[in-house]
Amino acid sequence: MSSVAIIGTTSWGITLAMVLARKGVDVRLWARTEQEAAELREAGTSPSLLPDVAFPSKLSVTSSMNEALADAGAVILVVPSQTMRQNIRLVAGQLNESMLVVSAAKGLEIGSNKRMSQVIAEEIDPRFRSNICVLSGPNLSREILKGLPAGTVAAAWDEAVARKAQRLLNSSKLCVYTNTDVVGVELGGALKNIIALGAGIVDGLGYGDNAKAALITRGLTEITALGVTLGASPLTFAGLAGLGDLIATCASPLSRNHYVGVELAKGRSLKEIIDSMTSVAEGVTTTTAAWNLAQQLGLEMPITEKIYRVLFTELQPRQAATELMSVEAKHELAGRKWRLFSLFRQQNSPPSAEY
Repeated sequence: MSSVAIIGTTSWGITLAMVLARKGVDVRLWARTEQEAAELREAGTSPSLLPDVAFPSKLSVTSSMNEALADAGAVILVVPSQTMRQNIRLVAGQLNESMLVVSAAKGLEIGSNKRMSQVIAEEIDPRFRSNICVLSGPNLSREILKGLPAGTVAAAWDEAVARKAQRLLNSSKLCVYTNTDVVGVELGGALKNIIALGAGIVDGLGYGDNAKAALITRGLTEITALGVTLGASPLTFAGLAGLGDLIATCASPLSRNHYVGVELAKGRSLKEIIDSMTSVAEGVTTTTAAWNLAQQLGLEMPITEKIYRVLFTELQPRQAATELMSVEAKHELAGRKWRLFSLFRQQNSPPSAEY
């Protein structure tokens, strides 16, 4: 393939640029301003990530979108979800029928509640929509930059497109699997950040591993219910883009969303926490979008509701935990307007005694 354009100097954007450049791919990393581009070029590394890990020679940084996209065979958008629409508009005019368009952002757009691939599809020529692919999985940037092994999922409606992304990104340290469940892969990556906020709260309150395991498991069931309602396969949430990403984000101190949850449990305000961070915790805006979807669909999402109230109302984290533990327990696959019970329940008749 010719060069690859990476749009966005987020930690994941820089990481993907490094992964590709280490493979020998010509990578052009686009920065929003010339000052930012010049600082990265001069440093020859990312001071905020791993300052002792130098950029490969195949990686160049530019603030010119024309330069970034010139002769590019693929463009990977790694920007905060709330800026995806404005960024794809900058790219749209230079796409062509053979260019792979990859979203590596994990979030939902506030207002529309749409997934990133939907946002991209709305802003580009309809002829190029079949080239859209999404990337999601348990991918903590600092570990991948250090060369530690990881797995991820490339999903596209057309399996051939997913395989194209797989060939581009697969390496000896990053194993890329394919999927055609775009809805499930995107929602798994976005919604797990809500549960990670809750896991951070559990850790911040010192409630222990039993409580955190219960929250993660119930959270997975809850986000699967929303995913299935929106057309995803429930099996996707048992994979890397679902359970895998959920485990990494809920358990790792490298997780931004987990950090926000811990700090909320300490009594800090959301504004204070966000203002002190240099990167985006996508779970905050995703919680709003997911809660709005649940309301529209009449879907029961108790964990999401509690996290929403902790973030945006006066509900205290400890009280939220108390309320969650006080709910009337049902069958673990049952909830208002959930389809999970009907998907998984077995016949009422007992199994055969013949073995």
